[in-house]
Amino acid sequence: MFTVYVLHSKSFDKIYVGFTGNLLQRMISHNQLGKKGRTIKFRPYIIIYKEEFISKSEAMKREKELKSAAGRTFIRSLVTNA
Repeated sequence: MFTVYVLHSKSFDKIYVGFTGNLLQRMISHNQLGKKGRTIKFRPYIIIYKEEFISKSEAMKREKELKSAAGRTFIRSLVTNA
């Protein structure tokens, strides 16, 4: 099972879209363990949206859709309504 997820840093109003096979471990990495990468500068993150997929290819396709202009508009509507 693969999860496509959207994280939001309320402190910095930053969005991150990704996918993983282990969401709990990935959240720990984003918020605590990670030593490099884009997300360490804007901690803490909360999950504002997620979808689950059986195949990795489906998850990768959805991640790409969420990173498109239309996907970003959808994500921003989630943040605005939260």
